[in-house]
Amino acid sequence: MLTVLVSSGLSSLDSVLGGEGYPEKSAVLAVGAPGVGKEALGYWFVHAGLTQGDFCLYVTRLSSREILKDAKAFGVDYDQKVPQWMSNSGSGQSKFDVNDLSGLSFNIKDILKKNETRRIRIVTDMISTMLMLYPPDTTYRFISQLIGEVKQHDAVLLATLEDGMHQPQIITAMHQLFDGVVEFRIYEEGIRFVPILRVRKMLGVRPHAGVYSFSFSRNGMELNAYVK
Repeated sequence: MLTVLVSSGLSSLDSVLGGEGYPEKSAVLAVGAPGVGKEALGYWFVHAGLTQGDFCLYVTRLSSREILKDAKAFGVDYDQKVPQWMSNSGSGQSKFDVNDLSGLSFNIKDILKKNETRRIRIVTDMISTMLMLYPPDTTYRFISQLIGEVKQHDAVLLATLEDGMHQPQIITAMHQLFDGVVEFRIYEEGIRFVPILRVRKMLGVRPHAGVYSFSFSRNGMELNAYVK
């Protein structure tokens, strides 16, 4: 049976992932230091979904205004179509309390159920916040249950995780929960800093050791094979 793929919204990244994007009914984790650009994967992923009529949910610790402003810096404009926001700041269609994981889980399940006739894309930047507020095993359990729920629908979850804020074993445990892991790094070459991307793993995609330098423009992401 062929695996159906869901475009990341970035043709260059789709090519690295085997030609068409993320596997259907999967969960993908983007890991990197704050400000390195991993959030842009979520912006372009949602933009691609909105363009083709998918239901898109953005679960964020920030306000929708902050996300819209940052997305524009990466070439993504949501002026015509916007995702459904679920914001801890209360600026979205649905407010949630990060201290109420049961309520958050219930709301996401309810949204998935109401939109089960459509392809669903979910983006969240909440994992690092949860790891700061809760013991790691509580966060693992919540994320594991969320991924299980996502896989019952025609849905793909894309989550971001801040590197450098958590113990290595926590990062490794998070890698194991997800079907795919895209890693962002900054390499120092003398006085120059080079942003680097590599796909640590992806369900249905053969492992490869490719490392790519990247840059963003109004048209998306440019990837080039990196040789140090």
